[in-house]
Amino acid sequence: MRAARLSLAALILLIAGAMAWVRLAPDDPARWQVPVDSPGAGARATVLLADPDPAAVLARLDRIALATARTRRLAGSPGAGRITWVTRSALFGFPDYTTAEARPEGRATRLALWARQRYGRGDFGVNQARLDDWLARLAP
Repeated sequence: MRAARLSLAALILLIAGAMAWVRLAPDDPARWQVPVDSPGAGARATVLLADPDPAAVLARLDRIALATARTRRLAGSPGAGRITWVTRSALFGFPDYTTAEARPEGRATRLALWARQRYGRGDFGVNQARLDDWLARLAP
C-alpha cells in the first residue's frame, strides 16, 4: 500500500515536472525566427495581396496575431520583413511557432507563413487552422 502511494506521488511529480518544463522552457528566437522556406514540417501558406507595402501587410497581420489568445511576438518586426509569434495551447501550454515573411512582388505583396510545433510530430490541424483564420481576417 505504501509503495503504491509512493509510486503515485512519483508519477504525479514527474507529470508536474514535464508540464512545468513545457510551460517554462525558454523560446530561442534564433531557432524559430528563420526563413519560411527553411526545411521542416509544419503548415504553410502563401498568398498574393493587392497591398504593395510589405511592412503594412505585416503590421496588419501582427495586430491579428497579437489579438489571438495566448499569442505573443517572439522576434522580428513589420519593418524587418519577418515576424515570428509563439502561441501556446490552453491546457498544457505547448508552444507553436508561426513565422511570416512579406516581400514586394510587382504592385502586390507576397505573404508567406509557416506554423510548426516545438514538441511532437502532429498538431491535429491546429497550426493550419490558425493560418487559415489569420489569412481570412487579413483579407479585405
